[in-house]
Amino acid sequence: MTPDFLAEFEFFAGVPDSQLKALCSWLYDRYGISDRHVIAANEGNAAALAAGYHLATGKTPVVYLQNSGLGNIVNPAASLLHEKVYGIPCLFIVGWRGEPGVHDEPQHVFQGEITLSLLENLEIPAYVIDKTTTEEQIKARLDEYRVRFAQGKQAAFVVRKGALEYSGKAVYGSPHPMSREEAIGRVLAASGDDPVVSTTGKASREVYELREARGQGHGHDFLTVGSMGHSSSIALGIALQKPHRRVWCLDGDGAALMHLGAMALIGANRPANLVHVVLNNEAHESVGGMPTVAGRLDLPAIARACGYPSAVSAASPDGLEQALNEAKAGNQLIFIEIKCALGARENLGRPTTTPQENKAAFMAALED
Repeated sequence: MTPDFLAEFEFFAGVPDSQLKALCSWLYDRYGISDRHVIAANEGNAAALAAGYHLATGKTPVVYLQNSGLGNIVNPAASLLHEKVYGIPCLFIVGWRGEPGVHDEPQHVFQGEITLSLLENLEIPAYVIDKTTTEEQIKARLDEYRVRFAQGKQAAFVVRKGALEYSGKAVYGSPHPMSREEAIGRVLAASGDDPVVSTTGKASREVYELREARGQGHGHDFLTVGSMGHSSSIALGIALQKPHRRVWCLDGDGAALMHLGAMALIGANRPANLVHVVLNNEAHESVGGMPTVAGRLDLPAIARACGYPSAVSAASPDGLEQALNEAKAGNQLIFIEIKCALGARENLGRPTTTPQENKAAFMAALED
């Protein structure tokens, strides 16, 4: 089924999801990034954007997200959109990762198990779309949903893997030449035996594979496989408790933007032993490559405004080496933006250890 059944709606906001790749490409080809289609910083942000659209137009918006982002919409869904508050209609399109009975990565398993019950608890009826769903079934469900929308209520379509198809292919890109994997390799070489907290997605996969290729262990790395946007807060928590250990955070631009307030907290605490690295390829690459707004921001200026005493940007290997040498020689909180190309190796693998094994090894290495 194509996403054309959504053509009657005029506003879309969301966070990209690989399970919704067909929808994301359809939206990008149809609307680009515009007043009709906004790629939000996080899912709660998307729900609030949708509320603003409804208040301005009286029409029903669409919010799309991976089910891992349902946690971010609980507050606006329950305390803003709900009929007992403002009664703002909204259609949610939810990619179902970790569906029971379908193999997936460990961070998606529990979220997949509770997806439908969580929507039910929010009083958002959900209709599951799979490869066998017909246009007639979707039309009938939309007819029911329109009644709810007129009453200021919400509804959802939960999308199984492969349920949506789109023949077009949106092309995304980044203007920077240095690959993310090369940049990560240089950071790992500089960090030595220091603890490293890496963000969710391909960055952590590359950290794992680089350690394997170098014959190194994995005890120094905490791979944040889920909880997008929180790796810098994890790193801050470690740095505050281990003030004599330099802690490195490998963040992504999409992740940093998702919970940008974490930078304000880091800047306010100013841990002298924390190096906050943001790998900026201006894209949500791990879920398809749709752009973030990071290409139009001065991230080091934001860091300095948040209280980081040092903040630099590097777009070349030489510039990166200079920044890393400054981080190793200094005794203060530093922010390093690394401008990276979009793309990863075709044969990029995944960690073969479990999150629990990663946690145990990391904690043991911290004690040593």
